[in-house]
Amino acid sequence: MKAADLPIYYNICEILEHNLEHRGDKIALFSENGSFTFREVSEQVNRVGNALIRSGVQFGECVAILCPDRPEWVSVFFATAKIGGVALGLNTLLKTDEYDYILKDARVKILVVHDSLKALVEPIIKKHNTLIKVIIITDNKSMKCTTFTDWIGGEKSELDSATTHREDFCSLHYSSGTTGVPKGVLHMHKDYPLIAQLSGVNLFGITENDRTFSVAKLFFVYGIGGNLIFPWYVGASCVLYAGPPRQAAAVLKAITTFKPTVFVSVPTIYSAILSLPNFYKRYDIRSLRMCISAGEPLPLQTWNTWRDTTEIEILDTIGCTETYHTFMANRPGEVRPGSSGKPIRGYDVRLVDDEGKDVQAGVVGNLMVRGESTALFYLHQSEKTRHSFRGEWLFTGDQYLQDKDGYYWHKGRVDDMLKVGGLWVSPIEIEEVLSGHDSVADCAVVGHYDNAGLLKPKAFVCLRNGVEPSDELFEQLVKLCAKTLDAHKRPRWLEFNNDLPRTSTGKLQRFKLREQ
Repeated sequence: MKAADLPIYYNICEILEHNLEHRGDKIALFSENGSFTFREVSEQVNRVGNALIRSGVQFGECVAILCPDRPEWVSVFFATAKIGGVALGLNTLLKTDEYDYILKDARVKILVVHDSLKALVEPIIKKHNTLIKVIIITDNKSMKCTTFTDWIGGEKSELDSATTHREDFCSLHYSSGTTGVPKGVLHMHKDYPLIAQLSGVNLFGITENDRTFSVAKLFFVYGIGGNLIFPWYVGASCVLYAGPPRQAAAVLKAITTFKPTVFVSVPTIYSAILSLPNFYKRYDIRSLRMCISAGEPLPLQTWNTWRDTTEIEILDTIGCTETYHTFMANRPGEVRPGSSGKPIRGYDVRLVDDEGKDVQAGVVGNLMVRGESTALFYLHQSEKTRHSFRGEWLFTGDQYLQDKDGYYWHKGRVDDMLKVGGLWVSPIEIEEVLSGHDSVADCAVVGHYDNAGLLKPKAFVCLRNGVEPSDELFEQLVKLCAKTLDAHKRPRWLEFNNDLPRTSTGKLQRFKLREQ
């Protein structure tokens, strides 16, 4: 499928509304707040769209959503796109100053915020003169504010889609901040059916008989793609989970309750689930037929243990906000554990050296990708745009090695690589060794300067439930590294931590460890 296969004038609400003719009464969305059919979702989308128009939202203006994964999130997103606006799903785990930055950068006109998150934006709302209305999603009927229910209460349930070009912008996403200030990425209407067909159908084989469930939230492209766009594109159902992603027991309870067939998750969650004793006996996960992982490389040990325990292969993949979703993956039945698989149809990848020249197989290079769903620029960040968007190609910042069979192996981020004693060291290689110890649940390696001002590897290690730090365990890990790694790659320091700084999507924030 190519963008040219779509009508010139296309609106992503077609992904929802094409289901009305034959599946209108089918459950489209399961959640803790109730279940809704495709027809019921469509009617609420229309009411929200009419409310947005009545509130003064014009074509191309931004509507922001700060809310856990609930039905209201979905209806505001599609309604904004339907009237020709730009929908912005805000990360629910940010701080007030970060919301301040994004509201200004995106020039948000309407903010729809859940009551539980309202306090985070209250101090800054009056600072933004583009913001004309704040809508509160709440069950508290006594609140003195414009509630979501009252806002859409009198609106009609019919609404025609705006005449949007397939290349009009319809959504704005801010990167998850692994390297500091988030970058705004705009995507077009055409990108949604593209990724649904290329990833959801061609790669993962999702059908109308599936039911998806994701711990990656809707504000993250990985979450909204895998758990909203993919299923509805083929008429499947999705399960919304509003709880914290890192509570493994709650995730397993949701799987037991709603019985999804496709599980969209991240490495840290798979590891957290595996750390729960006898989880496969305490919770019923037999409904799952497919498990998907992204966000960061999946450790080999995690893949092996999950497969041995559940008899299900995890499909490790890589995508990014800039491409909207997956561009490289392991295919069902063709998994090479520890690798990111191969490029999927519709995307090309290259590995290049620092001068931009292609490297040979077996040589580590900088990963470049091109495909029709790739964004054009970073909002208001021209210098970073020039660095990352290089003609048809996107410079991802990841370093990879391609083996003789065409599989790609992650070797770290460009800004993560350490030069120790004049030799390059990949933190990933050290982390893989430490993760091989039965007591290690998670770990990260960054560069740290010694008393002589020389850069050396430092390891931060999180232990599995029930395992306590000890001098004996410390020595075991040191000996494991000494046995496996060359001298310049061995950590000079090893620190036990309760957890590691990660984004809400599970990506490791090495810069925070470096700041320590």
